[in-house]
Amino acid sequence: MRVAIHQPHYLPWLGLIDKIDRSDLVVVLDHVQYERQGWQNRNYLASKNGPVLLTIPLIRGRSRDRISDKEIDNSSDWREKHLRTLTEHCYGKAPFWPEFQEGIQRFYATEWDRLVDVSLASTRLVLDGFGIATPIVRAGELGEFPGRKSELLAQICAKVGATSLLCGGGARHYIDRQVFRRYGVGLEWQDFRHPHYAQTGRGSGDFLPRMAALDLLLNAGPGGVRLLREARDTGPAGPSADSAAPSAGAGGSAASSG
Repeated sequence: MRVAIHQPHYLPWLGLIDKIDRSDLVVVLDHVQYERQGWQNRNYLASKNGPVLLTIPLIRGRSRDRISDKEIDNSSDWREKHLRTLTEHCYGKAPFWPEFQEGIQRFYATEWDRLVDVSLASTRLVLDGFGIATPIVRAGELGEFPGRKSELLAQICAKVGATSLLCGGGARHYIDRQVFRRYGVGLEWQDFRHPHYAQTGRGSGDFLPRMAALDLLLNAGPGGVRLLREARDTGPAGPSADSAAPSAGAGGSAASSG
């Protein structure tokens, strides 16, 4: 079973949606420390004038707060502002706005209290639009994991019965392959390739990559997932892999310790 593990992101970018689509199960890493100035509570949308950054305001809390602890500051009108930006500046004239308008309005009509909940809901909104049904579980609901970094990821993989972990390309520089061999878990590399498509209000030579995945959904509709999958075929078929080369004992002990 191929598993992906990723922190929750508000309006996730297309690379995360691609990773979820390639996986049999996704574990949301919600019990690790929240990263200030990261991408867990913000992302870009495309407008005719360029990228527009949407950010969810958070209650400051403590420096070591976990992602699951982070509370939203609902004293501001951020939901109304984000919906207005989507409607008036980005996607009100997009081809598939009428199809998804009701669901998006319902999403922003909900008063969310915790960042993890709004992040997962925004992710599910996009996944449902593309027809991607990969199961998602929260790491915090799976039990306690004493490990850190590669050890933590390997323990989670063992807990859910993963045979391989699908990693983004950046993980090549820090992931410890020996740890995963010890747990009997193989490593696969996503090697994401961004599809190009027509963006509302922008010319063909003025494409903005790395926007929130909502950009593809509202411009290309449910069929946008086909563009996502076709982009993978521009290179070697399927993710590249490292063999786990485990022993039965290592895999068994890892599973029992998770």
